[in-house]
Parts: sequence; C-alpha cells; structure tokens
Amino acid sequence: MDGSDQSLFEFQRGQQARRDAADWLAAFEAALSGGDAARLASLFHADSHWRDVLAFTWHITPTAGPEAIATRLVAEQPRVGATGFHLPPGRKAPRPAKRLGIESIEALYEFETKVGRGAGIIRLAPDADGTMKAWLISTTLQTIRGHEERIGANRPTGSAYSRNFGGDNWADMRRKAQAYEDREPTVIVIGGAQAGLAAAARLNQLGIDTLVVEKWPRIGDSWRKRYHSLALHNSIHINHLPYMEFPPTWPTYIPKDMLGNWFEFYADAMEINCWTDTEFVEGSWDDAAKCWNARVRRGDGTERVFRPRHLVFANGVSSYPWIPELPGLDEFKGTILHSEGFDSGAGWEGKRALILGTGSSANDIALDLHSHKVNTTLIQRGSTTVVSINPSARLNEAIFDEPGALEDADLIVASAPPPLVLRNYKAVVQRMLDLDREMIDGLKRIGFKHDIGEDKTGHQMKYFRRGGGYNLDAGSSELMIKGELGLLQYDRIERFCAEGALLKDGSVVPADLLVLATGYYPQKELVRRALGDDMAAKIGEVWGIGPDGELNNMFKRTPQQGAWFIAGGLSQCRINSKYLALQIKAMELGLLGPLPAR
Repeated sequence: MDGSDQSLFEFQRGQQARRDAADWLAAFEAALSGGDAARLASLFHADSHWRDVLAFTWHITPTAGPEAIATRLVAEQPRVGATGFHLPPGRKAPRPAKRLGIESIEALYEFETKVGRGAGIIRLAPDADGTMKAWLISTTLQTIRGHEERIGANRPTGSAYSRNFGGDNWADMRRKAQAYEDREPTVIVIGGAQAGLAAAARLNQLGIDTLVVEKWPRIGDSWRKRYHSLALHNSIHINHLPYMEFPPTWPTYIPKDMLGNWFEFYADAMEINCWTDTEFVEGSWDDAAKCWNARVRRGDGTERVFRPRHLVFANGVSSYPWIPELPGLDEFKGTILHSEGFDSGAGWEGKRALILGTGSSANDIALDLHSHKVNTTLIQRGSTTVVSINPSARLNEAIFDEPGALEDADLIVASAPPPLVLRNYKAVVQRMLDLDREMIDGLKRIGFKHDIGEDKTGHQMKYFRRGGGYNLDAGSSELMIKGELGLLQYDRIERFCAEGALLKDGSVVPADLLVLATGYYPQKELVRRALGDDMAAKIGEVWGIGPDGELNNMFKRTPQQGAWFIAGGLSQCRINSKYLALQIKAMELGLLGPLPAR
C-alpha cells in the first residue's frame, strides 16, 4: 500500500468511526429521552463502565454493568434533562484506538443539561454479531450556564481600571483586593503549591472571592525548601497548571526552584489573592450561619478570624512528617533529620550516612549524598516498587503524548472509572517489568526486596492508597547494584546506638548522619490538627481508596459542609480543580446542597 492508498484508508476509517459514534449517540439520546432502560442497556457490552463527574449525579460516581448504568441514567434524567449529544467540531475526532487491548472507536462528545454544558467520551467495540456497543462512557459537567469561566471571548474587559485617570489603576485594585480590609473571602484555600493555586485559579475564573493562605514566606517555597537536587519525576507536558502552560523552552523534568518560581509568577499572573507567611491555625463550623470560623496567624504574630463558607485543604498528600519510634534512636550521637528537613549533602563530605527508607525521596537523597562523597547506606524496611523514570514511568503519560489539545487528554483521564484504571495499571506494569528487567534482577541479586503492588498495579496505586512505597529511579539503583551505595535490611538491625546501627550479629554500621525518609501522616491527621477530633471523625478518611474505588473525600463534597480537599501531582490538580470549583460555584448559586447524611 503506497502513501496515497494509506491516506485514503485512514480517511475512510476515520469517516466510519465518525458514523459509528454519531449513530450510537443518537440511539443513546433517544433511549435516554424516552426513559427506556432496556433499550439503553442494550447499547452496552456486558462488561461496561460509566464514570459520571457531576453531570448526572453532582458527585464522582462510577457504575459498572449495562443494567446498573441504564437504571441510574434513567433515574437521573428527569432532573438532569441531558440532550443534544453530538460530536463537536474542533475537538479530537472520533478514531480507531486500541485501549486496554480492545480495538475500539473512541469519540469525544458534548451535550447539554438543564444547568450547563457537559462533555464525555465513548469507546465502542463490535459485539459478536458486529453491532457497535459501548464498553465505556463518561459524563462530565464542564460549565454552568450563565456562569462560564471568564476566559477567551468571556474574558473581563478591564474597564474598571483601564485608562481610569484619577482613580485606582490595576495595581491599586490588586493591593486592595488582597488586603481583605472591607470584606470576607467566600473561600479560603490552605496551601499555595500546585493544589491550592489550581483551585484558586479555577475559583477566580468563576467569580468566587478566594484567599490562599501559605505558611511559607513566598509562594513556591514549599518546593524551593525541599532537598537541593530535587526535580519533578514526570515530564513537563503533563504538568501544566490551568490556563497557562509552561514555556516550550523549559526542560523535560523541571527543577524544584524553577517550579517554585513559576508558582510565584503564576499566582501573580492569575491574580490570585495570597497571604504568605500566614498559618491556618484552626477552624470551627458555625452551623447556624453556615460558615467557618477560620483563624489565621501572620508572620508578625497578628491573627484574624475569617468567616468563609468554604475551606479548601490543599496541603498536599504529605503534610506532617512521620517519625517512627525506633529502639535506641534517642541514643544516636550523630545528626538526625527527617527527609523533609534535608537540604544537601554539602558539608557532609567524607562522612557516613544512613537513610531509613527506600522510596523516591530516600533514593534521591542518597544520590545527592553520594555526589558529595558521603559513604551512604539505605536501610530497607519493607518491599519497594522500583520503576525507571524513563522509559517506564513515561508509559503512564502516554495519553498526553497523543495528538490533540491538553483539555482533550484531561477529559480522557477524567473519564476512567476505577476498574479500568486498575486494569490499565496492571497491563502497564507488565510492560514496565520488561523494560526494567535488568535493573530489577540486579536489585534482587543484592537482596533488595522488590514488589509490584499488592494487586500487581505498581507504583501508581501505591501512591493513591498510601502515598508512598515506591521509587521512581533516577540512578540510585545502578549505584546500589555496583556497591557504590550500601543496602541494609532493617531486620538485621537490633537497635540504633550512639555510633550508628547495632546489628543482631553484634557489629555496628557507623554513621554521622541518619536521614529518616519515613513518610508522612495520612491526611486525616491534618484534619484532626486543624479542625479537631470530632470533625476528623465526621469527615472520615481523606486520600486512600474508598469502597467505590475512588479517592476518599477528594475533589468532591465531604460529610462536612464547606470542607473540601485537593491534592496530588500537577496534572491531577489541574484536572480535578475544575470539578471542585464547579461544585463550590453550584453551592453558591443554590443549585447544589450539602452532601446528604450517611
């Protein structure tokens, strides 16, 4: 087949994919409008999945199986009034695609509801008699009608300050807006890194008065203050924040100080109101007034109690360092640091270091110490998932490598229900094992305990379930295999002692420095410290996987009215900040109430 024949073949395939998708959507809308659950169910494969993000359920709701999907859709449709399902121009066109090993037609579509505009994807495959049926559908709310984001053609005119001779200019108005001398914020966002900035940027564009409080002196310090050699472990093209992409000149893996500076610039460019050097001290819910008493303390010691209707906790998955009780630790005469407090190996040249932990932070710190000629040994307590940053970790970024707009890739990611996420991770892990076989075999030869997760879903599900237990390898594994970095199993240690680690055979592994790369308390501890024991019990687990397979209490209404949580990597925050902001806007408009009591 020559080039022209191939082009014609691809064109014809694309046209057929469009017809298949359009026909399926027409049949879907007819059955949905008619309340015909049996007809709806017949449009889906036996193994089919639906993930709704706000459009039908005002929640993040996964549903599996044709009958369950059809029943829920028909039940919600009278309230939702979904109509106008169509293939929009200007978005990624319907096309053949192989997903999870299934040859499919994948199509992005849009629709309308009584409150706004929605979008989603369908994946179709033929059944035994050749009829195209869906094995995946998603429905996501994109905008609330009449309250669209103030971007593009809907951007502000600037008339309030443009050529305002004798009055306030833009800088004057920004100073007054950030001072909050004459008003209360509707939302307080706690934390000024990727989660807080993404949430605040989204809320701003929906016209919701939002204040970010950040304990560090500058926006971006939460990254600048981390260890000296840190850079992002995933590539730049998936890590953009809402509305502003990184410059095309930037490196694939962004250094932490570069990222911190970008955050500071982003907050200014997106006109985000930020109080830096400000700590959120405590909050209590005023049920009569339906708002929070939120006390913050500024760097000069002054305090203020705000009365916002919403608190968004954007402190990250890793908030309070966890330091385990270890026998003999108080006897150690050297320096003890938690990984959060480690900066650089500079000044430790010629010394000896032990690092308790074998996750990403522990390994990055080991590399830094090794580069400064520090005799370094990692102590492994439990088995660890090890994945090369490139090429293996890049496999999870594949959707962002495909042609098309970032918002299309984000929609595809937001469409994945938990069972398919697990299925995908299992398939990707097997490819990772093939790519990393030499490294993994080498680690096992030196006694390293390696695993691929409790259900063979690898490092990604470890992150979602517990926030750690894996290493995105930047080169430390090769050094361990060569013996340039030491490896010590914790079960060989009797206790720590003044000189280092006393082993069960009576020998001592000496150390001048002990770095505890032992992770962080779960987010529920953050809630307990900020809002008290009763509120922590009411809200329940935060992060980790819930019974429905989704993250607990993340990006959605929680059992406590006005309490919200957002965390994760930059792409996760970019995608989910949109839906968190839409829910807050809907509550402010009276379209959405608190989560019903369990």
